[in-house]
Amino acid sequence: MPGNAGRVAVITGASSGIGKEVAKSLATSGWRIIGTGRDAARREAAAAEIRSVSASGRVDMLDADLSLLAGAMKLASEIAALTDRIDVLFNNAGGMTDRMVMTSEGLEANYAGNHLGPFVLTSRLMPLLCTAAADAPAGAVRILMTSSDASEMIPTINMGDLQNIANFNPGLSYCAGKLANVLFAKGLAARLAGSSIVVHAMAPGPVASNFYSYASAETRHHVESLAMLTELEGADTLIWLATCEEAGSANGGYWEQRKLKQPHALADDPQAVEHFWQASAKLVCSVIPEFRASPGLERAS
Repeated sequence: MPGNAGRVAVITGASSGIGKEVAKSLATSGWRIIGTGRDAARREAAAAEIRSVSASGRVDMLDADLSLLAGAMKLASEIAALTDRIDVLFNNAGGMTDRMVMTSEGLEANYAGNHLGPFVLTSRLMPLLCTAAADAPAGAVRILMTSSDASEMIPTINMGDLQNIANFNPGLSYCAGKLANVLFAKGLAARLAGSSIVVHAMAPGPVASNFYSYASAETRHHVESLAMLTELEGADTLIWLATCEEAGSANGGYWEQRKLKQPHALADDPQAVEHFWQASAKLVCSVIPEFRASPGLERAS
């Protein structure tokens, strides 16, 4: 891996939880940090905390709600105004819900925030990732998705109703969104095969954070019985995937506790992954008709 001076990490959901721990760890070793968060007070507090340990002193925190696709587009523009390169993009922001909420764009908010917003953001940030890859060793530029072992807990997904509008329940919505993270990583890895950029998804395990605050009572009751990781322990595999040589020599992996893990069966079906990609793009285009994936991301070879 190259030295850290001048390297840029974009971390969504960096105002709390494992995202903030990732930001602090990388900042300590000299990375420039561009983080996002939805709550102004948490963003301000996190920015101060990250700056206090930063070796470079370069920390920006941006307001972002990825459940709004227009917000994801705006965020991409704001990031591009701050930097001309991204060495690692952490699609880390996500959440749970206890009810169905439709956004002003007509999308189910939880699924949009967990998948569709990151789908749009990643596409729009590809030029900055490609700039970084042009002068970096192969595999040094990375896109990392924070998924969950919840991605393994549903039989399949409905390609005709990705958001499960017709059959909504909070648990199904979350599991589908986390499986979407894994399928997105697989589809993106296939599209970037042969380039210098690698893509991975990871499951952090149950983490003692405010993540479950908005979950259903049933989910909160369930996690009470689990052995919980600290936020730093939950962030460990993400930090490792961003910095270790091993992750740069692989592509499209699904990881937990620094080890490759067998993903949902759909992730090993290239036709299903491609079908999912096209269904995601169609859903995005229903909101942003002019949206097109970045050159090279239209279809896997």
